[in-house]
Amino acid sequence: MTDWQLDGRTEEPTGEAEAPTPEAPATDTLPGLRASLEAILLVIDEPVPEVTLAQILERPRGEVVATLRELSEEYTEQGRGFDLREIAGGWRFYTRDVCAPVVERFVTDGQRTRLTQAALETLAVVAYRQPVSRARVSAIRGVNSDGVIRTLTLRGLIEESGQDPETQAHLYRTTGHFLERLGLRGLEELPELAPYLPDDVEGIEDMAK
Repeated sequence: MTDWQLDGRTEEPTGEAEAPTPEAPATDTLPGLRASLEAILLVIDEPVPEVTLAQILERPRGEVVATLRELSEEYTEQGRGFDLREIAGGWRFYTRDVCAPVVERFVTDGQRTRLTQAALETLAVVAYRQPVSRARVSAIRGVNSDGVIRTLTLRGLIEESGQDPETQAHLYRTTGHFLERLGLRGLEELPELAPYLPDDVEGIEDMAK
């Protein structure tokens, strides 16, 4: 019996090799952790917490934090024009400080919008005395600050924070945007201001109640 003769039936060999079984397509098509983090950080417009990144990417928080720090160190060592910073409770890309002059020229074309002296004073009072009412802010500054507070609110630097239980006056505090603009992780990183405050600041505030 020849190799192709089976059960009394003769089958002529065709000379064609048996077609190979196709391989199953790869199921893991997601990019690596580093690439995923970079992609997300490129499209956000405010700092994103590391716990949020860990949940989205379904990776351990510790692994995500370690990778973020590695990326930040690499960008610094390579002298990139951007930096990865932990600011205001989250992570975000920023242009590097040394590149600020050229970036400002490109974005504003030489026209920079700055806060007025009155706005800076008011913002400082709110930052260091928060939550604080308009009356107290005005008393510390010595002038009415209602208009400036509205401006700071519109710019997203301060926001309402409930009411004073005694006077029912609206209270104000700084926002996450404020921390981001100043490059701070939290209010505890604000510099010491006591040497610049009036000696009788508490008495001034009491008069405003």
